[in-house]
Amino acid sequence: MACWRHLFSVVTPTHNRAHTLERVYRSLREQSFQDFEWVVVDDGSTDATRTLVQGWQQEASFPIRYVWQPNQHKKTAFNTGVRHAQGEWLVAIDSDDELDPNALYHMAGVWEQIPPAQRGRYVAITGLCTRPDGRVVGDMYPRDVMDVSSLDMTFRYHVRGEKFGCLRTDVLRQFPFPEDIPGFVPESLVWRAIARAGYLTRFVNQVFRVYHDEKDSLSRQGRTADSGRHALGLWLLAHDTVEYCLDWFRYQPAAFFGAAIRYTRFGLHLRAQRVARPAGRRLSRWASRLLVAAMWPVGAALYLRDRLRDAARAKHPVTT
Repeated sequence: MACWRHLFSVVTPTHNRAHTLERVYRSLREQSFQDFEWVVVDDGSTDATRTLVQGWQQEASFPIRYVWQPNQHKKTAFNTGVRHAQGEWLVAIDSDDELDPNALYHMAGVWEQIPPAQRGRYVAITGLCTRPDGRVVGDMYPRDVMDVSSLDMTFRYHVRGEKFGCLRTDVLRQFPFPEDIPGFVPESLVWRAIARAGYLTRFVNQVFRVYHDEKDSLSRQGRTADSGRHALGLWLLAHDTVEYCLDWFRYQPAAFFGAAIRYTRFGLHLRAQRVARPAGRRLSRWASRLLVAAMWPVGAALYLRDRLRDAARAKHPVTT
């Protein structure tokens, strides 16, 4: 069994974000709960990130560890942070967001409410995000406290929008982000794999993070769905939905029809880009193959629309 030095490790992957990183630091200084460390994983920054963090190390009331790596990708930086974490729970916050002043205090309190004999079943405590003006991002949970898997929350209860919390470090080490897949990989691929392994999440209607949706935010990676820029990651998510999540089809059929469309749409983008699909990811279930076949015309039509739009942009580029 691991011997943890802290209850929480706050992990921040960052790349050339010296202009926003202080926002995270300031929110950590204001935390009402102090049993935590801050692990800053610098993914090859060329700005003043190192100098800033070294200055904070001299003045902070909590331990700050700076880990540098050659520029790779956010998912690799996250894996690095998990390996270096010395906290039982890991809180991953982007370099442009901030924690609510009582976030860690409330997370610790929620954990204490779970009977010790049942804690091995849980992987996460997840709450809400607000925007800087106080508006809650996305949906609140149907009840103030819910113990379900992340897949149930997505498909059965239809909860949408940015959510935030902490995850057990020991479980995250068993489910790293795939580093052999280049570029953007949706975070939900990892959370879904953990859910399918049988772990529960305690969802609570408490605010843990203030979310800043900036133009160059790391959180925005992969959201552009009208071109082939992130085709591999989006195809992987569609594949995961139609191949591994069909047990939830009855709760939200439209989501699965949409995934089947994206499976074809982004699969065609990959073919056009001559990008091979990762090995071992063929559709093995007859229901999955039938679903994709039924939606193939729509997916192909959207792919053609993407190509026409990309051609129009190339012909008439937008200048700023």
